[in-house]
Amino acid sequence: FLEAFESLLRFAENRTSSLFETAYRPMAKEAAEPVKELFTDISLYILGAENTVESAVLRFFDSLFPLVYSRLINPGITDLSEDYTECLRLTRQDINPFGRYSKNMVTELSKSLWASRMLSQALSLGIEVINTTEHAALTKDCSKALVKMQYCPHCQGLTLIRPCVGYCLNVMRGCLASVSELDAQWREYISTLEYLTNEMAASHDLEIALMGIRNSINEAILHAQLNGPQLSATVDKVCGQPKQQEGNLSSDNIVPVKEATETQTFVMAHASLSNKRREFINYMKRSRTFYASIAERLCDGDLVMRDSSTCWNGEDVV
Repeated sequence: FLEAFESLLRFAENRTSSLFETAYRPMAKEAAEPVKELFTDISLYILGAENTVESAVLRFFDSLFPLVYSRLINPGITDLSEDYTECLRLTRQDINPFGRYSKNMVTELSKSLWASRMLSQALSLGIEVINTTEHAALTKDCSKALVKMQYCPHCQGLTLIRPCVGYCLNVMRGCLASVSELDAQWREYISTLEYLTNEMAASHDLEIALMGIRNSINEAILHAQLNGPQLSATVDKVCGQPKQQEGNLSSDNIVPVKEATETQTFVMAHASLSNKRREFINYMKRSRTFYASIAERLCDGDLVMRDSSTCWNGEDVV
C-alpha cells in the first residue's frame, strides 16, 4: 500500500519536471533539484517526519523565485551570485511574486496529505501490534493445559483422538486471555482505518492534489511573469541591480505551453490506488473480530474433532 503512495509521488514528480522541460527550458536544469526536494519533503511528511506541508511548499517557491527572476523575467542577468540569490529568496517572502497560487497549493496539499500521513502512521501501528502479539509469551498454566489437551490421550494409546471443540476453546481462551483484551482497541483501530481511507477517497483525494502540483506551479510562474516590471522595480531597490548582458532574450520571447492533462495515464494511476484502497479496507473489515475470535480460529480445522465425532474432553473419550 505504501509502495502505491511512492509510485504516485514519482509519477507526479515526473509530470512536474516535464513542465520545466517543455515550457520553461531556460531554467529546467536548475529547477530539477528544487522539484526533487519538494517531492522528497512530501514523501517524508506522509511517512511521519516532523516537517510540514507549508514549509515544504514555501521552501520550493523560495528556491524557484531566483530562477524565474533571472531566467524568465530578466533573462539577461549574468551575475547570479550566492548573495544575490539569497536576497531573491528572502525577497520572495515579502513581495509574494507568485500571488495566491503558492498559498492555494499549501491549502490543497495539506488537506489530502494529512489523511495520507495519518493512514501511514496507522498502518505502522497496526504492524507493530501484530508483530508484538505474534510472539505473546505463554504462562506456565497455559503450557500445562496445552500439553494435557494434546498428549494425555496418548497415555491411553489414543494417538488418533483429537480434542473436543469445547475443550479446545476453554484451553485457548485461557491461554489467550491477555491477547483477547485487545478486541475493543482493535475494532476501534479498524474503524479509524476505514475513516481515513474514506477521507482520502472523498474531498481529500491524494491523487487529485498531487496531479494538481504541476498546474499550480505553472500558474504561479505565469503570474510572476505578468508582474515582471513591478517585481523588477522592487527587487532592484532591495537587492540592487545585477549585471546584464546586452541583446539577450527578453521575457516576452518565452511562452509557456498549456498544461498537459495526460488523462489516460492519470486515470490508470488513480484507478490503481483507488482499487488498492477499496480492496485493503474490505480485507481489514473482515479482521475486525480477529482478537476476539482468535481462540475460535485456532480451534478450527485439524486441531479438533467436529461433527459430534469421538473426541477427548480432558478426562476421557466421549
